[in-house]
Amino acid sequence: MSRILRVGNASGFYGDRFDAMRDMLTGGPLDVLTGDYLAELTMLILGRDRLKDPSRGYAKTFLRQLEECLGLAKERGVRIVANAGGLNPAGLADAVRELAGRIGVETNVAYVEGDDLGGRFPGALTANAYLGGAGIAECLRGGADVVVTGRVTDAALVTGPAAAHFGWAPDDYDRLAGAVVAGHILECGTQATGGNYAFFNQRPGQLLRPGFPLAEIHEDGSSVITKHAGTGGLVDVGTVTAQLLYETSGARYAGPDVTARLDTVTLTQEGPDRVRVGGVRGEAPPPTLKVGLNRLGGFRNEVVFVLTGLDIEEKAALVRAQIEDALGGAKKAPAEVRWDLVRTDRADAPTEETASTLLRLVVRDPQQEPVGRTLSGAAIELALGSYPGFHVTAPPGKGAPYGVFEAAYVERGEVQHVAVLPDGERFSVPQGAETRVLEELETPPLPEPLPQGPTRRAPIGLVAGARSGDKGGDANVGVWVRTDEAWRWLAHELTEERFRELLPETADLTVVRHVLPNLRALNFVVTGILGEGVASQARFDPQAKGLGEWLRARHVDIPEALL
Repeated sequence: MSRILRVGNASGFYGDRFDAMRDMLTGGPLDVLTGDYLAELTMLILGRDRLKDPSRGYAKTFLRQLEECLGLAKERGVRIVANAGGLNPAGLADAVRELAGRIGVETNVAYVEGDDLGGRFPGALTANAYLGGAGIAECLRGGADVVVTGRVTDAALVTGPAAAHFGWAPDDYDRLAGAVVAGHILECGTQATGGNYAFFNQRPGQLLRPGFPLAEIHEDGSSVITKHAGTGGLVDVGTVTAQLLYETSGARYAGPDVTARLDTVTLTQEGPDRVRVGGVRGEAPPPTLKVGLNRLGGFRNEVVFVLTGLDIEEKAALVRAQIEDALGGAKKAPAEVRWDLVRTDRADAPTEETASTLLRLVVRDPQQEPVGRTLSGAAIELALGSYPGFHVTAPPGKGAPYGVFEAAYVERGEVQHVAVLPDGERFSVPQGAETRVLEELETPPLPEPLPQGPTRRAPIGLVAGARSGDKGGDANVGVWVRTDEAWRWLAHELTEERFRELLPETADLTVVRHVLPNLRALNFVVTGILGEGVASQARFDPQAKGLGEWLRARHVDIPEALL
């Protein structure tokens, strides 16, 4: 057994950089290469694929990547673990075997199933429990070269290989928690190596093509996050902190293998592009498993009107009144109508584009006709009879189905977690005897505030980084700073009330602040800001990707000593 397990990542989402698998296999030493292809929206997409063809339901890109790279992985002794199986891991495993035979690469293929709970949730397009890494570990112990899974947690792609390699027991909670943290850092690919990084402009040219990350995992669960030498991007405490805060909530980060204590994580810059992750404590996992449910919510359409020059508000009022009059007189008016005026214009503009504003109309209905033909007729018939300069960015289409995501929870013992080994043996993965009900930790003590001194009105992003993302209909915004002095200011300045003031869209929503002193970070969870999830497209930024950057752009009184 090697003292270090090198686990790399080659995909952060379905559609990520195609040549990343080859780059990771050729760029340096690896033991395991993982790929994360699933997200809440992806499961909806795969569900619609499966409706058209029951033999599908998996990430087809993965197969095309393997066609180029399977022989290379075998030659270099790198095992591949991916959740690309989606809704049909058995089908993908068969396809991988067929591919291996066709290209002449002897490959042991295993898969994990049991996450599909569609029979228990009538009316759901997809219903999948989030499984842990124990099934992956059994597949690797059984000699698999390639393991494909359905819906496992993103971190399970790392906890499974680590548990198999080091022989960890199900109750080695601290070690497993360390692997969960490493897995969470790797799961989004180049977001750990400078992608989408708040301080990107301080690294000119370095982030042109970030390399994908890897973790050197040790037997005690600690790890070093790094990347292959010579690849772009960077790995430092800031990039790792940003990804560690992404799509999390409180200090207890619950999963099916273990609950990792994010408040115990320590990050240390060990050298260029090397960040050591240590100190992680773990606790028994919760007694329930999360289930992601996707269903079709109805049909959606939109029209974007372009308003140019003078009298923008009056032009918007006119076309809005005309459309609402037409829809009100229709036999089948849309059930939901939403207008948003986005002021992108400026006075005395030097170009037509900068003199124009966008008026966005979004309609929804359980049926297609009210958002298709009814809307099309109402919008297009105004072409010669509305505001001066009337035009739209594109004519409205027929209307497209949209999805709705929600989370449910089931008892662990009610889910059959099965590892199907390369020889066809079906191994039922035990759930583990010990569980612990998830509870919020008490807020830790805050640092002493900075002494009063001169301040300057400036964007908070001059001092603080941020990263935001979605979890169903909720969003999180992780905010961190890079010095102890800045932490003494941020911890007291950015309260829940101040957060709501700075982001007025959250004023009437539940906002909960979580304090993570080891990371000099605050994590805000905003309930309901994304409606019924990304697929419902209830908001201009449906995955809350820019929410943190909006916060960073807001002006506050910052101590001059920090600027």
